[in-house]
Amino acid sequence: MSHLFSHEEAMFIISHARENSQQELTNQMNAAFGLSLEKKQIAAYIKNHHIYTGRTGRFSKGHVPPNKGKHSHNPGCEATQFRPGHQPANHRPVGSERVNVMGYVEIKAAEPKTWKMKHVVIWEAANGPVPDGHVIIFGDGNRLNFSVDNLILVSKRELLVLNRKGLIQNDTELTKSGTLVAQLIVKYADREKESKRDG
Repeated sequence: MSHLFSHEEAMFIISHARENSQQELTNQMNAAFGLSLEKKQIAAYIKNHHIYTGRTGRFSKGHVPPNKGKHSHNPGCEATQFRPGHQPANHRPVGSERVNVMGYVEIKAAEPKTWKMKHVVIWEAANGPVPDGHVIIFGDGNRLNFSVDNLILVSKRELLVLNRKGLIQNDTELTKSGTLVAQLIVKYADREKESKRDG
């Protein structure tokens, strides 16, 4: 509901806006002029007429909240609060396995939520950490075949070539041969780049 403010009402707002909140100012206006204005009408008038109130809506530096030093207490909530050491019903212990959305088996390596790819864990147990810029692939394409002989270390660049050229086969030995081809292609590309740079 719109209200056309008189000069007297406007002067009242200007003179009282700094020391009162918008709700207090609304109450004072209604009492002083017999109006039934809402807070949003006063707020809109202040904003539209660029009346400086000194308020930013933020706490000023050094502001002390009224509940400082007080501990919150919610009576009746204790019964539903988690106790220290509580474990949810769906908690999985270290060593548990799950299948992720990509179809890879993951194994829980540590609490609370550290999961690692099972094939990577098995490869690292036999060979040490996977070097930076490298990944482990399944030689026969079967993500459930965790035999160490089926797990092949390739660089990410080699994997790109393997995928582009369709060199990952259903046979581990054929895929290993494909990785040798991918290595040659990557080395050739590096040499080409060097010769262009030097030439």
